[in-house]
Amino acid sequence: MAATETQLILSVGLIEKDVNGDTLWVWCYPSVGSDLRKVLLSKCCLTQGSRDFHIFVFGQFCRTWYYITTTEVQEPTALQKVTHFSVVITAKDFNPEKYAALSRILCRVYNKHGSPVKMMEAYVAVLTKGICQSDENGSFLIKDYDVRKAYLAGSVKDVVSQFGMETIILYTALMLRKRIVVHHPRIEALLEFTRVLPTLAWHRKDWSIVHPYVHLTDVELEDLKKCPGYVAGFVDPEVSNRADLFDVFVNLPDSVITISQGAKEAMAMGKLHKDIGCVIVESAEDADRSDSQVIKDISLKTKEILANLVSLAHESEDAKITYEGLKRHHFPPATENFLFHLAAAEQFLRI
Repeated sequence: MAATETQLILSVGLIEKDVNGDTLWVWCYPSVGSDLRKVLLSKCCLTQGSRDFHIFVFGQFCRTWYYITTTEVQEPTALQKVTHFSVVITAKDFNPEKYAALSRILCRVYNKHGSPVKMMEAYVAVLTKGICQSDENGSFLIKDYDVRKAYLAGSVKDVVSQFGMETIILYTALMLRKRIVVHHPRIEALLEFTRVLPTLAWHRKDWSIVHPYVHLTDVELEDLKKCPGYVAGFVDPEVSNRADLFDVFVNLPDSVITISQGAKEAMAMGKLHKDIGCVIVESAEDADRSDSQVIKDISLKTKEILANLVSLAHESEDAKITYEGLKRHHFPPATENFLFHLAAAEQFLRI
């Protein structure tokens, strides 16, 4: 096991709800900054009154991923005055399944012993050896959770099934590093949908663009706006009125995708987009093709487009594309426009 694998975990924390209905951040090892702590408390369902109970949520803030598992206290337990608690793990990497498995074990340890000490022992065992195990609480082995599995855990076929040819809008927005905002009142639906979208731009393997659970607070929006392009999930319907936050808006319950006025020129569609859209839809609708095969089909089409871009770039001395150079090829207007903006996104453009 590579040492770097264990170095990805940053901290473990504990939030408790007591018999009086008070919710408090009670413990952390080694530490969490005050801004991040406030965000984590706001994400924990125990601080959200009588709203929905979420067993597991994840997201990121200031380039730190967080994973929160919440449980009701079960008998027998050493926790006398606690009704519910949440284990909060922060980490450098995107891997929901890995941290859900680890936090489930930490929850069982805390429920049984009622002391963060035993939980910290399990956490330190993972940090130092990449494993923690016990007969009654189950075992966790860090090397069982390959990051590629995390990238491929969602279903691109489900996305295409929902949006059909309009999936090309999502593909184009991702390729051009645009800002995609997704709204759904159910956090679980956002977690599932937003994590799939980077597979449409598989050549980048960049999940840092995913912010699956964002609140409309100044501190979170300031953090989001630092990213040049992103996929951000919101449960608050008010986000639909925040045109400053998105180039593409996805109303997930109604299956409606809207391109903002400011992004319409860069996102203009033509024959090339139709060709790519057909590849995506035909592959996804093939019952014999798995999700990973569909991603491969889309990736091959993307590689073809990028190879064309590279050959165009090599026509100039500094291997950069210029608007004048593109004009000489007499591409259809929408294709020329897409290639120009894609060259900028892929850093092939001479400024």
